Amino acid sequence: MLPVSPEVKTNPLRKANFCSRLFVWWLNPLFKIGHKRRLEPDDMYSVLPEDRSQRLGEELQGHWDQEVKRAQKDAREPSFMKAIIKCYWKPYVVWGIFTFLEEGTRVVQPIFLGKMISYVENYHLSDSAASHEAYGYAAGLSACVLVWAVLHHLYFYHIQRVGMRLRVAVCHMIYRKALRLSSSAMGKTTTGQVINLLSNDVNRFDQVMMFLHFLWAGPLQAVAVTALLWMEIGISCLAGMAVLIILLFLQSCFGKLFLSLRSKTAALTDKRIRTMSEVITGIRAIKMNAWEKSLIDRITRLRSKEISKILKSSYLRGMNLASFFTVSKIMIFVTFITNKLLDNRITASQVFVVVTLFAALQFSSTLYFPMAIEKVSEAIISIQRIKNFLLLDEITQCYPLLPSDGKTIVDVQAFTASWEKASGTPTLQGLSFTVRPGEVLAVVGPVGAGKSSLLSALLGELPPSQGKVSVHGRIAYVSQQPWVFPGTVKSNILFGKKFEEDRYEEVIRACALEEDLQLLKEGDLTEIGDRGTPLSEGQKARVSLARAVYQDSDIYLLDDPLSAVDAGVSRHLFEQCVRQALKEKITILVTHQLQHLKDASQILILKDGKMVERGTYSEFLKSRVDILSLFEKGKEPSEPSPGPGTPTVISESLVQSLQSPRPSLKDAAPEDQDTENIQVVLPLEDHLEGKVDFKTYKNYFTAGAHWPVIIFLILANIAAQVAYILQDWWLAYWANVQSDLYFVGYLKEDEDVVFVLNWCLGVYSGLTVSTVLFGITRSLLIFYILVNSSQTLHNKMLETILRVPVLFFHRNLIGRILNRFSKDVGHMDDLLPLIFLDFIQTFLLMIGVVGVMVAAIPWIAIPVIPLGIVSFFLRRYFLETSRDVKRLECTTRSPVFSHLASSLRGLWTIRACKAEQKFQELFDAHQDLHSEAWFLLLTMSRWLAVYLDVICAIFVTVVAFGALILVESLDAGHVGLVLSLTITLTRMSQWCVRQSVEVENMMISVERVIEYTDLVKEASWELEYRPPPSWPNKGLISFNNVNFRHMLDGPLVLKNIYAGFYPGQKRGIVGRTGAGKSSLTAALFRLSEPEGHIYIDDILTTHIGLHDLRKKMSVALQEPVLFTGTMRNNLDPFNEHTDEELWNALEEVQLKDTIKNFPGKMNTELAESGLNLSVGQRQLVCLARTILKKNQILIMDKATSNVDPRTDELIQKKIFEKFADCTVLTITHRLNNVINCQLITVLDSGRLEETGLTNYLLKKKNSLFYKMVQQLGRAEAALLTKRAK
Repeated sequence: MLPVSPEVKTNPLRKANFCSRLFVWWLNPLFKIGHKRRLEPDDMYSVLPEDRSQRLGEELQGHWDQEVKRAQKDAREPSFMKAIIKCYWKPYVVWGIFTFLEEGTRVVQPIFLGKMISYVENYHLSDSAASHEAYGYAAGLSACVLVWAVLHHLYFYHIQRVGMRLRVAVCHMIYRKALRLSSSAMGKTTTGQVINLLSNDVNRFDQVMMFLHFLWAGPLQAVAVTALLWMEIGISCLAGMAVLIILLFLQSCFGKLFLSLRSKTAALTDKRIRTMSEVITGIRAIKMNAWEKSLIDRITRLRSKEISKILKSSYLRGMNLASFFTVSKIMIFVTFITNKLLDNRITASQVFVVVTLFAALQFSSTLYFPMAIEKVSEAIISIQRIKNFLLLDEITQCYPLLPSDGKTIVDVQAFTASWEKASGTPTLQGLSFTVRPGEVLAVVGPVGAGKSSLLSALLGELPPSQGKVSVHGRIAYVSQQPWVFPGTVKSNILFGKKFEEDRYEEVIRACALEEDLQLLKEGDLTEIGDRGTPLSEGQKARVSLARAVYQDSDIYLLDDPLSAVDAGVSRHLFEQCVRQALKEKITILVTHQLQHLKDASQILILKDGKMVERGTYSEFLKSRVDILSLFEKGKEPSEPSPGPGTPTVISESLVQSLQSPRPSLKDAAPEDQDTENIQVVLPLEDHLEGKVDFKTYKNYFTAGAHWPVIIFLILANIAAQVAYILQDWWLAYWANVQSDLYFVGYLKEDEDVVFVLNWCLGVYSGLTVSTVLFGITRSLLIFYILVNSSQTLHNKMLETILRVPVLFFHRNLIGRILNRFSKDVGHMDDLLPLIFLDFIQTFLLMIGVVGVMVAAIPWIAIPVIPLGIVSFFLRRYFLETSRDVKRLECTTRSPVFSHLASSLRGLWTIRACKAEQKFQELFDAHQDLHSEAWFLLLTMSRWLAVYLDVICAIFVTVVAFGALILVESLDAGHVGLVLSLTITLTRMSQWCVRQSVEVENMMISVERVIEYTDLVKEASWELEYRPPPSWPNKGLISFNNVNFRHMLDGPLVLKNIYAGFYPGQKRGIVGRTGAGKSSLTAALFRLSEPEGHIYIDDILTTHIGLHDLRKKMSVALQEPVLFTGTMRNNLDPFNEHTDEELWNALEEVQLKDTIKNFPGKMNTELAESGLNLSVGQRQLVCLARTILKKNQILIMDKATSNVDPRTDELIQKKIFEKFADCTVLTITHRLNNVINCQLITVLDSGRLEETGLTNYLLKKKNSLFYKMVQQLGRAEAALLTKRAK
């Protein structure tokens, strides 16, 4: 699926007329579709041009750039806040005026209400003028409600759109920045942090925009209300307002607390997501080493710290919401008590004017105002974090692309540079060489000599401190760890170039991919996952190479592409690809395959970053330079690597990838004419259908507490509600009693009267106190339960994710899994408890309000029942569609993260090929797809709210006029009560329905998390039958008719394998790439279940738990997996070894000197996935970790493929000495690694072709092994044959 489908529906909003916009009619067709069937991504409307990611991002970026310039001029730190305000203040101020008008209508309502009640109080049949006036007031009241409804929705819709635009613009800027980060900046940030910025921090903008205006509207409205109250009841109103002022003061103190809690939480979340992303990336190694339990512990600990902070801020939120629920009641209570003490007389009309005026304050001053304080304080922290990211160093592009005279050349003169400015020794020192078209420069040297750094210097990633580099021509780059992006094999090779069949076939042949593509079921249309599955390492390396060759650039920088393939393929690649296909190009090849050196035009030997020798092979022979001796280990400093991720190759003309009439604002640089769309396949995940079922709610609540607590919560809710409603009811009763007493004209001093009034007062006080107590209890309890359940579900999901088979990670992109851990868990921590409590409060309030109204004036039931029924059906009709859109919104967010993670891994090649613009466009396309869903969510909730409010306005009209018509049978207290509650109801009902929809939408996050808690798991880690602790004491492995496939429906990768590996034997396993060598390891470790029988020391591997099996074998893999942390933690994750043992292990893998030269020695901090070490050094660290395990069985799966031959030879020798009594299986492409083994096994296309003594196979002319050795060339073959004897 392309990020953007060509036949996008245009947005009907563009053509909608005024009425259709006001009442959101233009959405009706979509609701009809949603009513009939599940919505698909294609049903969504395209984004409006003014909401496009590219347009918004560039606008805000412009303001930010100006701000940075201005700040430099004034010598201060730039403020991201200023840039945002400059960009968005105009529309924002306009919508602020709406807030003013909207809140104004709220304040006018009580005045009309008071006039109507006083008309009822002083009712005379004869007074027709008064009755006309009263009807006028009733009409005014209804009009107010209607106008308020319309204004409110216009405001909220537009303000949320401003929030959405700001969020999209900031995301665009964050991604743009990520593509430009310099290598030093990359060390300061991690993929997890960038993903947290994109998922959680930018979300604050959506929320803060809605409430920001209430920072001034709230206090202003409070002033207006005070004035009106003064006119009604005089000085005693001040007592009530004092309560509000104290509360607002408390809430601004809460705001400060929120600030500090938020910044602490954000740092912990970053850390958790970073660890999670490392776990997902290194999952294969984690499973083979049986580290799952300790990682679960580590992440759970982080999560507990994070939750303790979240709980604190949740309790503050709970207090805020409880204050919303109870503060108007306290204010009314205090006001009337004061009034009573001052002995003022008060009438029913006054009572209800006061009640309604305080109710008008309830939303803007006690709900929105504290929300605004909280959201602003959180947004400030987020803006600060984003600003820090945007101020990181950028890479400087220093090379011109093409020279004036059209000649391509690479010329380096006296070049010196270092990755770490602080370190004394430069990474590269005093290099000089020139390469012209048609020449091959081979760069060789020991591990950490600076070979990859040399290439990064040519790419411009490593800035020179002295000397100069001139690179003229377009560059193609192949990284040491191959990078493929999600898509088909073909799209990975074409990479945005036009498809030309002859050329394509030629490249496939040159890169030896023909056989491999025949083996894949769908040939070159096979879809590759996030990490290149189902391709083997060697196949990935060749696809990367093919991509570079197809680009037809002028300069080729190849970073050791031959290490991942076997000798035959390596020779084919060198002759057909490097010497044939690239014969007219400039080629700089870093390699450890010394047999190819004689064919290179020049050879450059590096050691410790200095040039030891440079010349041709024949010159070296004349001057008797023994190349291998130059590899002798001196003290060599490490080569801190190139920044982040594994660099990647991408074409210089990657994409005009949006194949749709979506215009780009700036025309990109004139492209080569032969470009097409790059096809990135980021499939949307499946989403569940239908409504969130009751089971999900039950699981959600019971995850946080046991049933008794939940039942107590339900009772507390009911008690709070009953007290709340009785208080209103009692007030009406009291007003009636008082006016009756005054009416009859009793004296104040009469004891009975005093007793009655005091009794009224006592009950009223009791009700107020219980309302406050129950309100607070319920708020805190709900937060406690829901935050706890969020923690429980996160831990369950984590445990499940680490128990699923490896296959799951190949099928699901990393962005998709991280989306659950960052976004969905973030929702469960922050938003869901808040919205849930809000919904429960308003829902119970509504039920209570309706109950009181019907009890006071029974005929109210006539309009109430249809109101309820219509609201219910509207909500149901609405939810059918909104639920699908919400799920689409969740799934369209994953590609944004996946694309970011993939780009960071492939940063270098994107830059080498100048493809940043194309990748930015792809990112914008993913963002726009997400905005389509988001925009629909906004407009749909407006649609619902508008219709609900219109219904409510009709209801108010009916009640107001009904009260006037039936005026004779009613008393003033009841009329006041019902009318004041009707107005409350109009606000409540639409808020309640909206929140209920929000709850259901947010529950989709819970549903997605719960979905990940019951995935299909692999076999148990421990079974009842445990092998004896000394097992395997011999190390005998036997395969008996084993067939193996990675996926249940996949092809067989091992076919009928019968093999025995005897105790203490050293066995070499060879075969061309993709022959099934690594699958042999996978079957042995049960990464998916093999068919047939595998025995280790006579115990069937399928009869014991996975951990019991995996802990007893050591394996060193080709892809090194390192975690952020110190060197020591990486070597010995569980502190089981002494320092001496660790140094010995490092010595055995020839790394001791390198690590000793680090400033922190063992405590040196490693960057994300060990990026401050070269790839070869990372492999050696992993190998040292494996050696420390001292198991009876050791498997080396191409564990030294990126290490120079000399070091490799020393390591093999050490391992053979140290593991003399153990069974060692060496899987490799380097035949000199296995030439000392006792037996050799050759695999081909998943079958075991031959096994025999090394000497015997070398003498047998028709054996596969003999042919493989001969492919190395005569000199090398003779050398190996001699060593085998």
